[in-house]
Amino acid sequence: MFTALTEDLTILTVAFGVGVLTWGFFRARPYGKLGILAWLQSVILMLPLLLVFGLAAAGIFLNLIVILVLLVASSAVYIILGNRVRSLKQDAVLSRRATAIAEAQDADKTNPSTEKSDQPEPNITSVSIQPETAIAESDIVPIPAEDLKAIQSIFGIDTFFATETIPYQEGAIFRGNLRGEPEETYNRLSAALQERLGGSEADPKEPRYRLFLVENQDNKAVVIVLPSSRDPQPMSAAQKTLAVVLLLVTIAACLESGGLMLGFDLFYTPNRIAETVPLAAGILAILAVHELGHWLMARRHQVRLSFPFFIPTLQIGSFGAITRFESFLPNRNVLFDVAFAGPAAGGLVSLTMLIAGLLLSHKGSLFQLPSQFFQGSILVGTLTRVVLRESLQQPLVDVHPLVVLGWLGLVITALNLMPVGQLDGGRIVQSIYGRKIAARTTIGTLIVLGLAALVNPLALYWAVLLLFLQRDLERPCLNELTEPDDARAALGLLSLFLMVTTLLPLTPSLAGRLGIGM
Repeated sequence: MFTALTEDLTILTVAFGVGVLTWGFFRARPYGKLGILAWLQSVILMLPLLLVFGLAAAGIFLNLIVILVLLVASSAVYIILGNRVRSLKQDAVLSRRATAIAEAQDADKTNPSTEKSDQPEPNITSVSIQPETAIAESDIVPIPAEDLKAIQSIFGIDTFFATETIPYQEGAIFRGNLRGEPEETYNRLSAALQERLGGSEADPKEPRYRLFLVENQDNKAVVIVLPSSRDPQPMSAAQKTLAVVLLLVTIAACLESGGLMLGFDLFYTPNRIAETVPLAAGILAILAVHELGHWLMARRHQVRLSFPFFIPTLQIGSFGAITRFESFLPNRNVLFDVAFAGPAAGGLVSLTMLIAGLLLSHKGSLFQLPSQFFQGSILVGTLTRVVLRESLQQPLVDVHPLVVLGWLGLVITALNLMPVGQLDGGRIVQSIYGRKIAARTTIGTLIVLGLAALVNPLALYWAVLLLFLQRDLERPCLNELTEPDDARAALGLLSLFLMVTTLLPLTPSLAGRLGIGM
């Protein structure tokens, strides 16, 4: 029954990619020429992969050189379209800005007293405080009246016209109308807030209050101001100790995985540890590059990250690591960049290992894998068929150790790209599509993992970890309204597509048409 259900998974994967692009087209149509060009960027970026997998499903294989030429050509067209999109976007921004200023000036001429009459004095005592986090009411100190007055003075008819003030935790929520572009408005309000209230006592360079520009339940812009004392806190000594312990356990798990790949259990034959070191070092190198990608991008954007909490597993050494942000993110672009940098770095290293290992494979290589083993991944199986060709029709296939390491690295990267909570994939979806879509994909992915756990214990282990550790969404950015640009959206779609093709297996019928297995 399971075979029947998975018979056409590869074809469905291609259909999934086409479906995503179709959905993107209808989503882009309301934005006119700018939206269509941005959609074409996604098409150009995904077209080579859809073509390769689609032709492979039909039993037609492209040469590796042809695939590389297609990728280079698509990248060139993508860059050309990107330049055109940026030009049109800049023109649209200038046009909207001019229109907003003209409307604000007309409104001001029509009713010069609008700002005073429409903005009532805040009634702090009559509004109850309902914090989102578990904070004792006795620990909440209302915002001082002089600070509140200074904060209210930063608003204007050309930025954010505040109409209502609601106390919130140790700060306030300001409802009203957004009059300018979100990014420019946020920058102007933040600068004005810093100018009027200055820095904190602990660090004069840090602002006393944080300003958030977010959406409420009615999809209308609101401003939230909170004291910087509510900023995310650095890791405690106990958390740092736990991170170090998990790192040591992960190293041991990678050594054990290396032994299992070589056909022995290191726990029972510890004298053979030297044999496992090269394989364990390869897995750890992929993990290190992944985390280094996160760290370098976070440093570039001046965002603080916690130590990585590695998740060990005996099957593949590690599922990756959990990291948390120790500072608020300025906008969703930064959230995307930091989340995407890790899988991009680790995935690129893993893919390079895989291709290099396939090219170095020969009769007598260290590992002999059953040909059916390559049916476990659409991406890996297709690439292996392109390079090794007729070798996959033998019962056993001799492969270089880099093939196994690259495959494991791709699996680890793909697991972290699943669109769940605070995983890299969940953060990418949240940055591109917002919190509502991210919440839905989290639920959907956990359901799929639950079904997969019926036949795969590894999926069960991963699903339980996600359910208890990573299912919550990332906290909102300071500027939650400005969406990432189209280039980031296209890269996000590409990463999710590669995640699906890495984790989904080839169906028996398609594997037979590809010539993989006996």
